[in-house]
Amino acid sequence: MSLSQFSQSALQVINIELQAIANLTKSIDHQFEQSCETILNCSGRVIVTGMGKSGHVANKIAATLASTGTPSFFVHPGEASHGDLGMFTKSDIVLALSNSGETAEIITLLPVLKRLGCTLIAMTGNDKSTLAVNSDFHLNAAVTEEACPLGLAPTASTTAALVLGDALAVTLLEARGFTAEDFALSHPGGSLGRKLLLTTKDIMHTGSRIPLVTEAASLKQAILEMSKKGLGMTGIVNEQGQLSGIFTDGDLRRCLDQDKPINEIMITDMMTRNSVTAQANTLAAQTLNIMEAKKINSLFVLDDTNKPIGALNMHDLLRAGVI
Repeated sequence: MSLSQFSQSALQVINIELQAIANLTKSIDHQFEQSCETILNCSGRVIVTGMGKSGHVANKIAATLASTGTPSFFVHPGEASHGDLGMFTKSDIVLALSNSGETAEIITLLPVLKRLGCTLIAMTGNDKSTLAVNSDFHLNAAVTEEACPLGLAPTASTTAALVLGDALAVTLLEARGFTAEDFALSHPGGSLGRKLLLTTKDIMHTGSRIPLVTEAASLKQAILEMSKKGLGMTGIVNEQGQLSGIFTDGDLRRCLDQDKPINEIMITDMMTRNSVTAQANTLAAQTLNIMEAKKINSLFVLDDTNKPIGALNMHDLLRAGVI
């Protein structure tokens, strides 16, 4: 093949699969609607099964359903016939994928599923198949041709099944009123989970790690405190322990223009009053937004009485995975 033929072949595959997806609009019918309603009313789980390439797609659909508010898991149909049917209960819904609708490992399960009383939703490419005819609901994922030139390797058919599964999962997500916060609860290790679950309190420095000096401190004392704590700033508190101001690395550079000896300069003469602060229960992502909007690298966290209870900088947010 020439280089241009590589591109032509790839584009042909994409066009065939695009057409397969476009044809799915005909599959969003009364059967699809009833399937959604049945799953929403289900008191059990959605058990997804499939063999071969359909099994890989089924596994992904089960994962998508589970992460978007519909309790679901995948069971291999071969393993189901050798003990894993013990996972099935009559309150569960079985979503079975088979392009032909005649996959032997799944057809073998039909009498047992009927006996258990499970609701069966079939996703096939043949509405006259054994699986489709014996299901309670049928989702049609038929394609006119596979992208494979031999017509053998599942390509367009698996793409269609995957997209139809996504349509089912997202429709259920919207029907449940599933939110980004709900999504984060099932993805605490992901970037979104950290942004929606981590609060400023979870990552801020507390106790003796907070850089603080009193209003009576000299500039030299403030610099030593800032260097010791390593946050690029120090806070200045009054006699009541409330934050009066903040002194940062940027302020220090401006101090170099002073003619006065460093020991004679009081921190109150150089600090910035009315500095930007945060609250402990604010989401860390919101605190990040504040810092970016104000173009600052660090800030103090105050309680309701204006007393510092924490401090953090951009490095803390980066380590926590919020950035």
